[in-house]
Amino acid sequence: MAGMLSGALPRHRRAVVVTGASGGVGRATALAFASRGDRVGLLARGREGLAAAADEVQRAGGEALVVPVDVADAKAVEDAAQQVADAFGRIDVWVNNAFAGVFSAFTDISPDEFRRVTEVTYLGCVFGTRAALRHMLPANHGTIVQVGSALAYRGIPLQSAYCGAKHAIQGFNESLRCELLHEGSRVRTTMVQLPALNTPQFDWVLSRIPGRARPVAPVYQPELAARAIVHAAGHPRRREYWVGGSTAATLIANAVAPGLLDRYLARRGFDAQRDEGEHSATGNLWSPADGPHGHDFGAHGRFDAESLQGSAEEWVSRNRGRIGAGLLVGGLGAAVTAAGVRRRG
Repeated sequence: MAGMLSGALPRHRRAVVVTGASGGVGRATALAFASRGDRVGLLARGREGLAAAADEVQRAGGEALVVPVDVADAKAVEDAAQQVADAFGRIDVWVNNAFAGVFSAFTDISPDEFRRVTEVTYLGCVFGTRAALRHMLPANHGTIVQVGSALAYRGIPLQSAYCGAKHAIQGFNESLRCELLHEGSRVRTTMVQLPALNTPQFDWVLSRIPGRARPVAPVYQPELAARAIVHAAGHPRRREYWVGGSTAATLIANAVAPGLLDRYLARRGFDAQRDEGEHSATGNLWSPADGPHGHDFGAHGRFDAESLQGSAEEWVSRNRGRIGAGLLVGGLGAAVTAAGVRRRG
């Protein structure tokens, strides 16, 4: 399925792949790239969500290519990458966003469930990166964006499989970055560490906790993550981006006092991830949430009323260069003023 905006096109119209594009952060990210006029390969399992995402991409001014795929299947991901390259002529940006999770105590997660979360979230990222490099390395061009989380550094209770996979992505990406630097490659990789977001995952994730699963407050809208991912794709020399004040606070606290954070999460981390009510979904671990019911979940979850649209930390992260230059100029100005005062004195 493909579509193209008629008329003038942007000068730098990129060919982008987004995994997990049928809903949540992936859906918002695909739309953010499309608003620039980019061509977007939409990879996910859910056909209803993919069709709706393609329609949104086209209406936003982009071109959409739908490729249904399970990212845990390495061969299928390679084939999907080839489809995108054949349709768009190249791959400029690859965003590894697809994931799966289980909200449960570790001892209540079966080995097959833990394996499945790891295969989708971690190996899906590995397979996506391998497929992207197959096209980017010969061209000596391209950017891979790994969508991470504050949980890539700081594990929390009830999400052991997901936290383990995000930690693995962090280590894998650091190794890959060193290898690309060693080779002098112009292919870049960067990682975007996200906060808690208002996405549909909390209604479709497999859950065994009492009540309904929810993100730990503060909660941000998925468009905040999408803006950061698009910015990272255009500025990949930064090794990683932290999105949201809660991400920065969590990572700093974990670096300074991880034991204290262990005890805090042991006391507060369970209730912070559950709401009153009954979890109605059977989970999307083994099959897409839109499944035979033909339901499109979209980008947003049920937390719009409490979700933040942006954060000061995001602006600082995206504008760090300008801020540094401003501080340098301000510091030089202050030094010159002080020298003048000393001379006059």
